[in-house]
Amino acid sequence: MQQHTTAAPSADGTFTRYSPFFDEHYHSTRDGAWLESLQKHVLPGLQLSHALERPRIRVLDICFGLGLNSLATLWYLEQQQYQGHVHIIAPEFDRELIASLPAHPYPQHLNHYRPLIEELSRTLCHTSQRCQVEILPGDALQSLPRLDHGSIDIVYQDPFSPAKNPELWTREYFALIAALMKDTGLLTTYSQATPVRMGLSENGFLIYDFHNQQPGIRRSTIASRIPLQDMTPIDMERKKERSPLARSYRDPGLTGNRLEILQRFQTSSG
Repeated sequence: MQQHTTAAPSADGTFTRYSPFFDEHYHSTRDGAWLESLQKHVLPGLQLSHALERPRIRVLDICFGLGLNSLATLWYLEQQQYQGHVHIIAPEFDRELIASLPAHPYPQHLNHYRPLIEELSRTLCHTSQRCQVEILPGDALQSLPRLDHGSIDIVYQDPFSPAKNPELWTREYFALIAALMKDTGLLTTYSQATPVRMGLSENGFLIYDFHNQQPGIRRSTIASRIPLQDMTPIDMERKKERSPLARSYRDPGLTGNRLEILQRFQTSSG
């Protein structure tokens, strides 16, 4: 799909990459590639959902990219000596990126996942006794409708930013995601943008401002189908009344391109 630059360093000493196609890095260079995956997706996703209490965990990782969210999930479950089964499903548009992953400088504590990375780069899937990882090649909007409704425990909402990849941040897209999730499902995302939170709220999610445990890591967003213990959701109705930006990105039919979605947002009134 695209030419990729060499690995780019990030603040925590781990490496991400830069996408010329989207004109963005795959991770926050300020927060750090590894810490962003761990602190904004894996830890809140697994801990707030109490996933480790279940015999099976099903994760939707959007999108696979360099695989750090998925690898951090496997790493954390191993650290916690989780004895159940985890199934990770991850759309990814860029097949060339996946093929190049064995050459990426992953953190040293992921070295024993090298065989898994190499297998995924060749076959797009890995199956073992305790885990299954599937990469769905192509457009996520084409592959997601084929998944079973009500089957996902945790969604890592981690595409490129709404400004660069709005197709995966619209109200209609989040309706698709909501249909795939269990009633107890939880979604994590790095984005704090009001249009993103509105799109989630309009699909029945409770929205939480998440303060990450790691010092220096910026806040993120948690969206849950059910109330979370000891956390207070954002009053999205009040936000809508007070903010002119309190409206979601729209893509009726899920067929719009980046320019169409952004233009529709700029000209809409709510």
